[in-house]
Amino acid sequence: MKLTIVGGGIAGLSAAYYAKKNIPDAHITLIESDSHWGGKITTDRVAFDDGHFIIEGGPDTFLATKPWGVALCNELGLGERLHGTNPNKKNTYVLNKGRLLPLPEGLAMMIPSDVPSILRSRLISWVGKTRMGLDFLLPAKNVNGDESLGSFVSRRLGREAYENLIEPLMSGIYAGDGDQLSLASTFPYLRDLEIKHGSLARGALEMRKKSKGKAVQGSRSAFLTPTTGLAEIVEALIESLKSKVELRPNTRVTHITRSDLRPSTFDLELETGETLETDSLILATPAYISGHLLASFDPALASVLQSIPYASTATVSLAYRCSDIPRGLDGYGYVIPRREGRKALACTWTSTKFPHRAPEGYALIRVFVGRAGQDIPWNENDLLELSKEEMKLTLGITAEPLLSRVFMWENAMPQYNLGHPDILKRIDAILENYPSLALAGNGYRGIGIPDCIHSGELAVKKLPESIGVENGLAPAPTAL
Repeated sequence: MKLTIVGGGIAGLSAAYYAKKNIPDAHITLIESDSHWGGKITTDRVAFDDGHFIIEGGPDTFLATKPWGVALCNELGLGERLHGTNPNKKNTYVLNKGRLLPLPEGLAMMIPSDVPSILRSRLISWVGKTRMGLDFLLPAKNVNGDESLGSFVSRRLGREAYENLIEPLMSGIYAGDGDQLSLASTFPYLRDLEIKHGSLARGALEMRKKSKGKAVQGSRSAFLTPTTGLAEIVEALIESLKSKVELRPNTRVTHITRSDLRPSTFDLELETGETLETDSLILATPAYISGHLLASFDPALASVLQSIPYASTATVSLAYRCSDIPRGLDGYGYVIPRREGRKALACTWTSTKFPHRAPEGYALIRVFVGRAGQDIPWNENDLLELSKEEMKLTLGITAEPLLSRVFMWENAMPQYNLGHPDILKRIDAILENYPSLALAGNGYRGIGIPDCIHSGELAVKKLPESIGVENGLAPAPTAL
């Protein structure tokens, strides 16, 4: 049996890994259009002054509470190399009218659960705090269908709490517009809290009470990363695959059709003119690219896939001497509300968050740029200047960085906007006609690294040749 996986990001690599594990007799081919494996996971290790800067171009950690990332790292022998975030300097700030104000303590799933901390916070006015308190009194609302995240939080906690507190945290995850994002597809547990407890705050307090004293992954933090960067996961995957999987980098698929000789199989036409025939197919490319590839195979499926919007983002990493920074970097960084009107989305103080990522005496800072509905300059020089200006305005840094790295990610962040659950239902319904075709990646049911790893695993389980299906396990969802 021939299995072909298109897309060499973390989802496609994971699919190849689990296919090798669950379909041992298959001939597996993994195709990637770029020379680089890992997609948005890219780590630049720069030797500097008897040490190294470890610079991430895309994500810099993964969530430990979603088990699939930790499980894969353990299988790859990376478990002992995982580091948590710095427990000694864990302040997080919010930019508010040009000032950095501390994020209130006791946030449970983004919702405030520490009433005294909220009362002390300067992020919310007393009028806004009073409005937040109404959450304890307002009954749960019957809502037909989906609701935007912005609308939901505003009706529970008030618009000020949403704009000053929740929106910047949400944007740091999705780079999206909360008034467009689907609550059901992003933070469905918030609606569950409202229904179960009649109040977000009451539900958050209950969660805090139950989790008090419980550690995540033993003594580790909620966020983990390998010693020399996330690229270690990609490198370990490639090492485990190279003897049993046909790896084809620098190979671009142009479109996919049914085989003329065997209608149950797929023909993949390559940019070189070569045609590959395969029995089963996993597309681990962005939804719009998968749609483009399937346009002549199934126009209806292609149209639905291409209806998922994406936002472009960029990261700019800057290194300085600690002596050139006027204020101490006493935390993980800060987020920037949309209402501030800044081009930057957030700023991570990387060398505080993970001290081993910069040599002693130096600081590494990363600026995130780009969110849905916002135009950003799309060249390295302008992005670098924008980031240096953000450092000057907020941190007072006037020195030139000792080194810089700019990474631009065009149409990289899927937007789970209103209607996204219906899109997934339509995709699933169409894919029922194609048991040997599966989708994986961040465009469907989760954008984080563990979500993408899990999507690759479930895509394999969906295929009829998978050991899991043969043994009578429940088939996985078709759009992952």
